Parts: sequence; C-alpha cells; structure tokens
Amino acid sequence: MSLAIVPGSFDPMTLGHLELIKTVARRYDEVVVAVMVNRSKKYLFDMNTRLSIAEETVKELSNVRVIAESGLLIDLFDRLGADVVCKGWRNQHDYDYELHMADWNSSHNPRFRTEMIRAKSAVEHISSTEVRRRLMAGEPLEGIVHPDVEHLIFARFIENGGR
Repeated sequence: MSLAIVPGSFDPMTLGHLELIKTVARRYDEVVVAVMVNRSKKYLFDMNTRLSIAEETVKELSNVRVIAESGLLIDLFDRLGADVVCKGWRNQHDYDYELHMADWNSSHNPRFRTEMIRAKSAVEHISSTEVRRRLMAGEPLEGIVHPDVEHLIFARFIENGGR
C-alpha cells in the first residue's frame, strides 16, 4: 500500500490545493494532508481553523486524511512510513523553492523522495495569498475555495477582527 504526504501551511486551503490532492489521491493508495507549522510565517488562521477548512475541503476523498504537524517533514515522513511527498508548483518561482526544499529534505533523510506536480492551468492562478487579499478587500471567494468552507473562512476572518 502506497502512502503520500501533501504538506503545506494551507492558510487557507484553496481549490488549487484540492486539485493537487485529487491528483495525488488517484496515484497513491493513501494520502495524508499535513497542515504544517512554519515558524517563519505569520498565519491569518490558527491551526484548528486551518485543519477544519482542510478537512471540510477534502471530505469527499475517501483515501485522504488530514493531520496537524508542528515538527519537521523529514521526521513525519519516517514516522508515517511514507513513500513520497507530493508538492505542487504553479510557476518557476514555486518550482525553484520546492526543488530547494526537496534537496534539503533528501540530504537530511536519504529515504526521502519528493514528487513535483505542476498545477493545472485552470487553477494555477489560485493561491492562499489571493484568498487573503480578497478577504482584506471584502471580495467574494467564489471559485478559489471550496464552497462548503467559504462561510467558515469569512466567519473566522471576522472573529479575528478582519485582519
């Protein structure tokens, strides 16, 4: 049985992330979406909110589960006995960044393997940054987040004082 990890901060999860996860779910028996903590990032949403959004977004994918992870990806990889980490990329900047991270991870864990998956053109313009920009501007999130989480995103954003 093959196991893939799709890691990210998912602040919040978008339809672009969902498309990546669907692709991975077709290729591997089990997929673990790891909502990670990057101490160098300032998050709009707390971990519980990011988890809730991710769980609701992927709920229809039977071979996908969502977990929270605050440690290193290389340690999670071994702990879960994963076969691969799948990372999406939309443009050259994303690709270069993900390649750098893949090189670092494999140099610190020889078993570690990264599969780079290019975003489909229909979703390559979608990013968590665009979601946050639209929130700040009071614009709708239709077409960039799962319809079942749009209300949750807006509610948590307002609870946080709109920032």
